[in-house]
Amino acid sequence: MLIQEQLPWTQMDDEHLSLFKAIGVDYVTINPPPDDLKDGEDRADFWKEMSRRVDSHGMKLDNVGMNCWDEISLARPDRDQKIDAWCTMIRNLGAAGIRTLGYNFKPIGNFRTTSAIGRGGVRYSTFDYDEFMEDPADVPKKYIAEEQLLENLHYFLNRIVPVAEEAGVKLAIHPDDPPIPEPLGGAARILSTLDHFERTFNTVPGEMNAMLFCQGCVREMGEDVPSAIRRIGSQNKIAYVHFRNIRGTPKSFQEVFVDEGDVDMYEAMQTYREVGFEGPFMMDHTPSFPQENTQWAGRAFAVGYIRSMIQAVYR
Repeated sequence: MLIQEQLPWTQMDDEHLSLFKAIGVDYVTINPPPDDLKDGEDRADFWKEMSRRVDSHGMKLDNVGMNCWDEISLARPDRDQKIDAWCTMIRNLGAAGIRTLGYNFKPIGNFRTTSAIGRGGVRYSTFDYDEFMEDPADVPKKYIAEEQLLENLHYFLNRIVPVAEEAGVKLAIHPDDPPIPEPLGGAARILSTLDHFERTFNTVPGEMNAMLFCQGCVREMGEDVPSAIRRIGSQNKIAYVHFRNIRGTPKSFQEVFVDEGDVDMYEAMQTYREVGFEGPFMMDHTPSFPQENTQWAGRAFAVGYIRSMIQAVYR
């Protein structure tokens, strides 16, 4: 079983890659990639060089993380040009042996409120619906109705899924965060339930149209995580996993350390094995430490925890 971790493309250097190798990372994600991908230029050589660089440290560049651009999600006049740029990127990734493209399709992004304080004084990324609704003024306004946003997603997928099938690149779409199926900041939320995901799989069928199974978001939906793993995993629609934990309810939660939340992580790992999932697993978010020079502490802790779970279950 394999562990995946992410770096921005600007940190794809020997120092950071050596650190990843030391703490037990197998696969590397570039997130975010360069901003200039929008121009649609062929960058196969760039991706091959990034892949070679990771290979030189005994790991594999297996994934790129993207946010879908407003031109596509909001169907602006140059939408088709930007989708063409995505198609070029997908072909480039396939040519470089990069097998997965994780992405979001949410015009505004994530929503968070005042951070809660956790053990040792760390800050937990937090969302409280009531607090958010009291003062949503800082959220960018991108008004779009559910029907239109859903139509835009399916238009996008109908264009890129066939390209991904040809290139051998699995598309892994991430849930809304928080996954509350109502407009926040004026933009509809169309990936906030498991039914939403199955609707997308069925509307645009294809082996490469899959889910980035974020355990935290699935739990935030109010779902029982092992049951959700069985539901999505039995369809072979889990591309990779954000193996993280949360504490709370759908409208009031904290992203806590991986070992202290509401999800039984051992049971979750057992269920992945039960459905035949072979990884990779990725820690995703981690609490923020108040001490200096601790930006990697949470990641190292989470990677070690995931490794122990893998060794306990996948023997």
